[in-house]
Amino acid sequence: MPLTRISLLKGKSPEYRRAILDSVYRAMIETFDVPEDDRFMTIDEYEPDNFLYSKSYLGIARDDDIVIIQITANNTRTLDKKKAFYARIAELLAKSPGVRPENVFVNLVEVAKENWSFGNGVAQYG
Repeated sequence: MPLTRISLLKGKSPEYRRAILDSVYRAMIETFDVPEDDRFMTIDEYEPDNFLYSKSYLGIARDDDIVIIQITANNTRTLDKKKAFYARIAELLAKSPGVRPENVFVNLVEVAKENWSFGNGVAQYG
């Protein structure tokens, strides 16, 4: 049920992009109670003129390898589960494809269960 949109600067290889998708999905399964095969993810790549970010907001040193991850999910998880999820994403992305934890930006958008239709014009959770 999570919908994941990932944004980064253009120029990364298909293998790099796939590693990002795989690592975020693995974190979802391991720490965010997402079942196998519940995978809806996209990556958008941007030219530098269309991709702005703070290089030092909150004292975190970011660079052009920043990965912005926005996840829309049901509003059913605890604060502790969210914190574990964010930490696991950063840990797995550091391993593959090698993104510095400082460059992992995650935004969780929580919605009510009835705000989903997975096909056939049906609110499967409503």
